[in-house]
Amino acid sequence: MRVGVFSLLTEGTDVPVEFLGIGGTNDGSETHPRSGLSFDKDYTLRLARAHEEHGWDRVLFAYGSASPEPAQAAAYVATKLDKLQILLAHRPNVSYPTFAAKTFATLDQISDGRLTVHFITGGTDHEQQREGDYLTKDERYSRTEEYIRIVKKAWTSREPFDHEGAHYRFADFVSDVFPVQRPRPRVSFGGSSPAAYRAGGAVADIFCLWGEPLADTAAQIESVKQAAREAGRTDVPRIQVAFRPILGATEELAWEKAYRTVDAIKSRTGGVNPLTLRHSLTNPENTGSQRLLEIADRGERFDRALWTPTAAATGGAGNSNALVGTPETVAQALLDYYDLGVEILSARGYDMVNDTIDFGRHVIPIVREEVAKRDRERAAAVPEAREITVDG
Repeated sequence: MRVGVFSLLTEGTDVPVEFLGIGGTNDGSETHPRSGLSFDKDYTLRLARAHEEHGWDRVLFAYGSASPEPAQAAAYVATKLDKLQILLAHRPNVSYPTFAAKTFATLDQISDGRLTVHFITGGTDHEQQREGDYLTKDERYSRTEEYIRIVKKAWTSREPFDHEGAHYRFADFVSDVFPVQRPRPRVSFGGSSPAAYRAGGAVADIFCLWGEPLADTAAQIESVKQAAREAGRTDVPRIQVAFRPILGATEELAWEKAYRTVDAIKSRTGGVNPLTLRHSLTNPENTGSQRLLEIADRGERFDRALWTPTAAATGGAGNSNALVGTPETVAQALLDYYDLGVEILSARGYDMVNDTIDFGRHVIPIVREEVAKRDRERAAAVPEAREITVDG
């Protein structure tokens, strides 16, 4: 009897690795305050161009209740650059899904098909309530899933349709603007709770995680896959994992820089996160931050290069665990995650323009070369797999 060795060996081959950076609109970070306006057009373009010119695939335009509106910042960059792709963060509480679908389709037109949308359910009640959202966390996840389903249908339906759900009701809607991408742009989703796995596993093309030790990341990936299977999907979301790289020409220099970085973060916190000025350093509400603090309690260093004090210093606020070392060390650490099935590697430094350039010059080429090498080796092994048989 011939067994499925061929399918096992070919599964996951020739998978491109992608690199996601940050579409920041000013030069502030956890280590230092911004030097100018919240939306600095020149800096926004300079940072985006640094990504495009140094091997990155796309940048995230993040969402915050007080931050510049990310769709407009993304549109500005899309009209100035030709290749850089866009990951647009969006919270469902700020607009009706039919309106959002048209906004996204228009941006996909402006960018000539370079858009992916990242839907944010909202991790803290306080941040959501700043813009009038008083739903509970579970209700928010339910709303996000319904919202994404409506947006997908609005992107693809050429005929009017009605909708009546738990959160939205409308009749006879059809859009007159459609995305360039066919059948539609990709949908990104994140979270670390069972509710997040359920919703994202059901509707997301990409599931985003914050950087954790390899074993913890593997368990989260399996939770996402299981949720997708339970939702009746025959595919699973691609996995994205995010880190804060801290590079040095030598290991010693990298670690000296890491300790300077965490000292700078601590000098700004004063008991709250330096970016939000509200996030608790010891008792965060969202599951992802709780996980990062629990990992930091377990130890400072994990696996090849993961370092947790940067997360501990911010209360596990967002993407905050670091990868520390030479470019070769950090590249190999990223490849360890690639081997788990992570296909999108997200990275953001603390000195954003310079760190973007350094990472693009010194880390991305190593990872891409090694991924291509592994793909060639797997492809070369396929003909041999066809000849393997087992009696029975």
